[in-house]
Amino acid sequence: MRAILKFLKSVLLIVLLTLFAYLFVGKAKPAEKTDWGVTFSKTSALDFGLDWKKTFLAILDDLKVKKIRLIARWDEIEKNVGEYDFEDLDWQIEETGKRNGEIILAVGRRLPRWPECFEADYAKNLAEDQKQERILAYVRETINHYKNNKNIKFWQVENEPFLRFFGKCPWLDTKFLEKEIALVKELDPSRSIMLTESGEFSTWIGGARRTEILGTSLYRKVYGRLGYIKYPIPPVFYQRKSNLIKKLFDVKKIIAIEVQAEPWGPKPTKEMTPEEQDISMSFEQFNKNIEYTGNAGFEEAYLWGVEWWYWRKENGDERFWNRAKELF
Repeated sequence: MRAILKFLKSVLLIVLLTLFAYLFVGKAKPAEKTDWGVTFSKTSALDFGLDWKKTFLAILDDLKVKKIRLIARWDEIEKNVGEYDFEDLDWQIEETGKRNGEIILAVGRRLPRWPECFEADYAKNLAEDQKQERILAYVRETINHYKNNKNIKFWQVENEPFLRFFGKCPWLDTKFLEKEIALVKELDPSRSIMLTESGEFSTWIGGARRTEILGTSLYRKVYGRLGYIKYPIPPVFYQRKSNLIKKLFDVKKIIAIEVQAEPWGPKPTKEMTPEEQDISMSFEQFNKNIEYTGNAGFEEAYLWGVEWWYWRKENGDERFWNRAKELF
């Protein structure tokens, strides 16, 4: 028995070393061209004290962004049970459509921006099964409201649902996630669905099993319990991981949906000095992250932090905004 266990441990070690070498050793083939987009959050703009509509129009007209991920937050759309208000999101989608932009629309309870999960106030004291019924109702209403809009290219269902340790969210209910996916497919079978995963802390298998479009985050320097950490991950890691997932699952496309392009520190960005912001997102780091994404082979990537660039610009530092303008 001991001999068998020793043999199995040896095999496992060989497999792990081989996988490590495959993912971390070597050089990636850079993308010939990366199509860039951004994620826009009205809430983030407001947190910086910005006029969110003015900010949004600057993104479309000054940066010339053509690919944008928008957020259909449950707590903003259904403030009272059964009463739906799409006015602000309608405006964002209409203005993007006027400029022939392409939209990814994210729906669900867990969506981009801290604290990750956004529940309608009326539902906070409901039992979880009752909340899920209301989430499905809001998802149904949202998809039906927008499914005839030609500028929406595909739907995103939830945001990084398998990243269990980050955000103020309930424990993942995979059966409910599958209900959401099935509902969106039923309501709009013509469009694909994207699921998103953490680039650094996920195998991507959870999303890859359930969708044909996968979005990954890509972070380089972050702040956590150990202070500031720079991930020691080479670009080849993302490319090899993408290739492996495409071979094992029916995934047609992998997008860098959340590329770090804003600071991550111990307090809200607006409360940090420029010097404190520079620790995790200096102008040099900003450019390195852009270069890294292309070197990892991503042909489509969405930068995270457009509201921050605009806020810096409005406060006299136009470097980030102008550098992004060159990309678009």
